[in-house]
Amino acid sequence: MAKYYDVHPDNPQPRTISQVAESIRSGALIAYPTDSCYALGCRLGSRDGIDRIRTIRHLDDRHHFTLVCQDFAQLGQFVRIDNDVFRAIKASTPGSYTFILPATREVPRMLQHPKKKTVGVRIPDHVVTQALLAELGEPLLSSTLLLPDEEEPMTQGWEIKDRLDHVLDGVVDSGECGTEPTTVIDFSGGEAEIVRRGAGDVSRFE
Repeated sequence: MAKYYDVHPDNPQPRTISQVAESIRSGALIAYPTDSCYALGCRLGSRDGIDRIRTIRHLDDRHHFTLVCQDFAQLGQFVRIDNDVFRAIKASTPGSYTFILPATREVPRMLQHPKKKTVGVRIPDHVVTQALLAELGEPLLSSTLLLPDEEEPMTQGWEIKDRLDHVLDGVVDSGECGTEPTTVIDFSGGEAEIVRRGAGDVSRFE
């Protein structure tokens, strides 16, 4: 049964955020809100968490997982970025974008695309997510909470708790979330390739 965390959207309660972070460190898989839509999240090195996300979403091994980072300094530990790409990403963060980039050795092999050796990274513009990342002290391994055969993610914490109570360990609710996933930009080839048009404005990458 998933634990329900009711978090204030503008002033997240430190005690509650600390409890969520501790559960993640202990191996929990949670649903949490972002600046685009709800996401599934677990600790970076959690193979069990990855397997559970794949099962919930029916994903194959070519799916790009995302490392949700607190800031640019943290993001830079996990991906390789040249100067031109650095400027483009810096100008777009924090925000509703996921960037696909070559992974560094800090990224567990099981998270990398099996052929490209890439990983998704992003810095969300969301008060609750940022508070959780600050408390956790490391990126949150994430994937959009979009269920198989459904076109839009769920937007309400209570709805997620009701439907996924048996497969999640926790649900963070800070009010209604958006329905549009992040815009995904692939920089792994050096040039910006728009993989998915979503919540982030794509005009700067066209």
